[in-house]
Amino acid sequence: MQAASTSYFSDFATALRYWRGRRGLSQLRLSVDADISQRHLSFLETGRAQPGRDLVLKLGMVLDIPLRQRNAMLLAAGFAPAYRERSLSDPDMDAVKRALDFMLAQAAPYPALVVDRLWNLVMFNEPAARMMRHFLDLAPDAPIPRDGSINVLKLTLDPAGLRPFLVNWEAVGADLLQWVQREAMGDGPASESTRLLDELMALPGIAEAARQPNLDRLALPFLPMTLRKDGLELNLFTTITTLGTPHDVTVHELRLESFFPADAQSRAWFDAALNRSG
Repeated sequence: MQAASTSYFSDFATALRYWRGRRGLSQLRLSVDADISQRHLSFLETGRAQPGRDLVLKLGMVLDIPLRQRNAMLLAAGFAPAYRERSLSDPDMDAVKRALDFMLAQAAPYPALVVDRLWNLVMFNEPAARMMRHFLDLAPDAPIPRDGSINVLKLTLDPAGLRPFLVNWEAVGADLLQWVQREAMGDGPASESTRLLDELMALPGIAEAARQPNLDRLALPFLPMTLRKDGLELNLFTTITTLGTPHDVTVHELRLESFFPADAQSRAWFDAALNRSG
């Protein structure tokens, strides 16, 4: 079991005050939802009382705190982490890995990829690899690492990555930054999500783009990504899938992003690529 980070909070009382404030709950409301007295909750928040392990876990569930941060709260209260953090290569993760492989295969002929909580690439299907190789000028058989060394958000918004081919990168960038900002707020202070947000904001032009209102966002029910290179234009929208009822930090944080064509021309390109490979 990997230890949770202790960098978020110095003590349990600080953590509890933070998460209650983040969820916008009064002490009375939280005490009712957690089935404890408001007086005891007040003592917990001032450090006059210390929680038991079961109460820390209960408060974590009531406040809908991410599993990684529940481990951090347990450590702050003097307890061992409750939730394991396994790698995808762990034998215990075989069923999860098979499920992800199945979903990636079913997404074909359209791209799909699996990322961790910081949007580092860990799995992908062949259409996703084909699309990346095309826009990044890679050889048809060029290997693409699955070890998390590629950050999908940085790859998308970096001028040295996909951004030169992303026609509406300002609008896409603004939406992606909002997504990461929400995650950073949910992860707590000093989190890795906050550092990722800072790194994205430091990319050339991103901060300026994020401040510009996108007046065309209501034109469609979703914001498409428009990729253009060498006469090819792909208009795509994405969906995000997460795994239900997770009891492992890694499982809780994995997400599968699927790309779908937003028009007939884009759909035809993926269909034709599948036929050629078949």
